[in-house]
Amino acid sequence: MDQSLQKNISTRKKIIWALLFGVLFILAAMALFQVSFTYFKNAEYERAKNRVSLYQSTLVGELERFQHLPFILSKDPFVISGANGIELDRLNERLASFATKANLDAIYLMDNSGLTIAASNYNNEVTFLGQNYGFRPYFKNAMQGKRGEFFGIGATTSLPGYFIAQMVRGEYGRVLGVIAIKLDLSDLSRAWSEGGENVFVANSDGVVVLSSNEEWRYKTLSEISELRREEISKERQFANEPLEPLDWEVVSRKSVKLNGKNYIHAVESASRLGWNLHFLADETRVLERSWFTLVVATIIAFALLTLAIFLRSEQIRSALNISQADREKLRKANKNLAQEVVVRRAAEKRLEKAQSELAQNSKLAALGQLSASVTHELGQPISAMQNYLTAAEFDKNEDDRIDTMKHLRGIVSRMVNITKQLRFFAKPSDSGMEMVDLRDVWAGVEILVSADIKSSKTKLTIELASKEIKVKANRLRLEQVLVNLVRNSIAAMENCELHELEISIDLDEEYGIIKVKDSGHGLGEQSIEQLKEPFHTTRASGSGMGLGLAISAAIVKEHEGIFEAINIKKEDNTESSGAIFIVKIPLVKGE
Repeated sequence: MDQSLQKNISTRKKIIWALLFGVLFILAAMALFQVSFTYFKNAEYERAKNRVSLYQSTLVGELERFQHLPFILSKDPFVISGANGIELDRLNERLASFATKANLDAIYLMDNSGLTIAASNYNNEVTFLGQNYGFRPYFKNAMQGKRGEFFGIGATTSLPGYFIAQMVRGEYGRVLGVIAIKLDLSDLSRAWSEGGENVFVANSDGVVVLSSNEEWRYKTLSEISELRREEISKERQFANEPLEPLDWEVVSRKSVKLNGKNYIHAVESASRLGWNLHFLADETRVLERSWFTLVVATIIAFALLTLAIFLRSEQIRSALNISQADREKLRKANKNLAQEVVVRRAAEKRLEKAQSELAQNSKLAALGQLSASVTHELGQPISAMQNYLTAAEFDKNEDDRIDTMKHLRGIVSRMVNITKQLRFFAKPSDSGMEMVDLRDVWAGVEILVSADIKSSKTKLTIELASKEIKVKANRLRLEQVLVNLVRNSIAAMENCELHELEISIDLDEEYGIIKVKDSGHGLGEQSIEQLKEPFHTTRASGSGMGLGLAISAAIVKEHEGIFEAINIKKEDNTESSGAIFIVKIPLVKGE
C-alpha cells in the first residue's frame, strides 16, 4: 500500500513538472516571438524610411525641375508681345517647340480673364486655345502676384497634371496675363508601379493624387467635409471623381491597416502643395521571419536539451562506475584535493595582493601621462598668452591694447576647450565632428603662433587652395595638430642659418592635405614612427616632452587620416636641409 502511494505521488510530481515545463516553454516561445516580431518590424520600418526618403527625393526632384520655367517664360519678349495680342501664331510655334524639348504636357498663355490666347498644343485635336481657366487656383494666385501651383485633372484633356503659373507683366508693370505649364506625372506613378512597391502621395485634403496602385488614386484617407467638397468641385480639381474614402486605419506610428491588411507605414513630406509621400511594406514578411525564427530556435532548443540529457546521463553513469570501482582512491584524492585547496587559497591571496599593487602602479603611470599631456597642451596657449601680455605692456595705442585683449580672450577660450578634450587619450571619439573647410583651420592657428613666428624672425609663406575643402573633423583638434607642427618647425630652425617656413593647404581626389615645410635640421636618423611615440623627443632636456607629434598622430588617426614626414636632403645628399610634415584628412564625398 505504501509503495502504491509513493508511485502515485511520483507520477503526480512528474505530471506537475511536465505541465510546468510546458507552461514555461509556451511563455518563452511567446516572448521570443514578440521580441523577434518587434525586431524585424523595426528593421522593416527602417528600410521603409529609407525607401520613402528615396521616393521623396525623386518626387521633389520632379516637382522642382521646372519651377524656374514659368518665370523665365514670363520675361520672354515673344510671350510679352503675345500677351499684347501680337504675333500669336509665331508664339504658338515657339511654345510648341519649348514643350517638345522640355517634354512638358503643355505651355499656354492666358489673358487677364483666364482665356487661353496661345498654347503649345494649338495643333492638337484637344487644345487649350479658346479655353478659359480663370476658375483655376493657379490662375488666381498668379494674378495676385503669387506663385501659382496646382495639381488636378485637366478640364480640357481630362488627364491629371501638375500646373505652375507666373504673372506676365508689360511696360510699367502692367499685368498682361498669366503663362502656365502643365507637367505630366503619370510616368512617376508608372515607375512606382513597375517597382512592385506600395507608394502613394496624398494632398492636404487626404486625397490620393499619385499611386503605384491605380485603385487607390482619387480615394481619401479621411472624410472630407461638404464645404470642402464644394470648393474642390468649383475648382474642378478632380473632375467627376467621387472621392470615396479608402478602408484606411492608422494602427500606430509605424503601422496602418489598408483594406483589412496590415502594413508597416513610413511617411515623408514632399515640401510642396502640402503633399505627403506614403510607403507601405507588407507586414506578412515580418510575421514569416518571426515564425521562422521561433521554429529554428525551438529546434535548436530541443536539440540542445536532448544533447544535455544524453551527456548528463552518460556523465552520471560514468561517475557511478568510477565511484563503485575506486572508492578508496577517491577518498585519497579528496584528501589531496583539500591540501591543494589550502595551497591554492594562499596563492590566490598572494595573486590578489600582486594584482592590487599592479593596478595601483598602472593608475600612477596613467596619472603621470595625463599630467604630462595637460602640461604640454596648456603650455602652448600659455606661451602665446605670455607673448601677448609682454606685448601689451609696451602697447601705448589703445586700439592695439583692445586687439591684444581680444587675442587673450581667444586663447583663454582655447585653454577651456583643451581641458574639455582631456578625455582624448582615455577614449578618442568623433564628438565635435562637423563639416569643416580645411582652409579655415589656419585662421585659428595663426592667432597662437604669430608671436612665435615674429620672435623667431621666421619667413612665413602661406598657400591656401582657391576652392572649398570639405572634411568631417573636429576643427579645434586639427588646429592643435597644425600648432604642434608649426612650433616643432620653429624649434627645429632655432640654430639654423635659414628660418623659412612654408604652409600649404590643398586637396587631391581623396584627401584634404596640410603640408608644413621648414628649413631646419630635418628628422635625422629618426623615423616618423619613432617621433610619434609619446615622450620621444630630439630636443635638449627641458625644451620639450615629446608629446606634440604623438598627440598630432593620434588626432589624425582619429580622423581616419594619414600622417607622414619627409626629410629634405641637400644637393650633395649628405645631410638634411629641412623636413616636410604632411597631414591628409579624407574629403567628404557627396552631399
